[in-house]
Amino acid sequence: MAIITTVCSSSTTIFSAIPSLKHPLSHQSPPPTSSPPSFKLGVSSISNEAELDIGNATEAVALSSWTGGEVLFDGESDNGGLKARRKRRRKRRKGLAQSLVVDDGERDVGHEYKRVILESAKRGYLSPKEEAEFSLCLKHEARIEAARRRIGEVQELDPTSKQLAKALRMEKNSVDNVLCKGRESREKIIRSYRRLVVSIATSYQDKGLSLQDLIQEGSIGLLRGAERFDPQRGYKLSTYVYWWIKEAILTAISNNTRMVRLPRRWWMLVAKIAGANNDLSNKLRRSPSYDEIAEVLNMKVSTVRLGFERGRSPISLDQAVLGQNSLTLQV
Repeated sequence: MAIITTVCSSSTTIFSAIPSLKHPLSHQSPPPTSSPPSFKLGVSSISNEAELDIGNATEAVALSSWTGGEVLFDGESDNGGLKARRKRRRKRRKGLAQSLVVDDGERDVGHEYKRVILESAKRGYLSPKEEAEFSLCLKHEARIEAARRRIGEVQELDPTSKQLAKALRMEKNSVDNVLCKGRESREKIIRSYRRLVVSIATSYQDKGLSLQDLIQEGSIGLLRGAERFDPQRGYKLSTYVYWWIKEAILTAISNNTRMVRLPRRWWMLVAKIAGANNDLSNKLRRSPSYDEIAEVLNMKVSTVRLGFERGRSPISLDQAVLGQNSLTLQV
């Protein structure tokens, strides 16, 4: 059976928006493809105009959700937000198919990820009972690991299981059992939600980190979110850990991709300015001025101007001077 996959551009992130602060973003609709008669992937055909509108909304909402602000559009309603969420899900599915297309140098790694992803797709997500059980195991394991660190700081040596059991007032077999169940829970959660991690990681490719590094950071965020998951609130684990996975990936990109690292406060401010710039560019069909961006964000014009300067990529000292290929900026 032939599988037809389409490749669409991933959601614009903070780092793809920063280099293009002075130019409006241009969105291109995916090329029309003939939809197969099967609806296994759950992808419905929509018009090109709807694709363009939903793509703009998706980009703005993604930036707004990270910066903690809200982006409103003319005529936007709850139905529009539902369409945007469906659009993001379709993009993640298409990005997952695109992530399996690798270069010759990464072919072996790509085949390995493809095998893991296909296995997780066959297995599916965990049931609500399994989510609650594995999350509880991770909480118990985290409590023992915290005690291990406290004891290690005091005696400057890693404590044994007997010392941990004595400090926690537990049986030694109980401590070993909790640690064993914690390891098994981590492995099962990672295998079951690897497909979700990869679908999010593919949206941040070509931002300075390889796909393997993005998946690794996303898996760390997945476990961090699973440890804090509360099943009594009524939502699924996949819904809760989505933010944790994205947060871990964005933090890794911000810490490892810039030569001069921005503080956390400025990084979020640059992201908010980039989101407002893209929103105004789409509405006005031109590059907005500093005054217009400052009015929308309710901040000083000098702060907006400084945000643009901080968002620029550092210039390499080895860069050749224009017209003088033999000269560089280095003195």
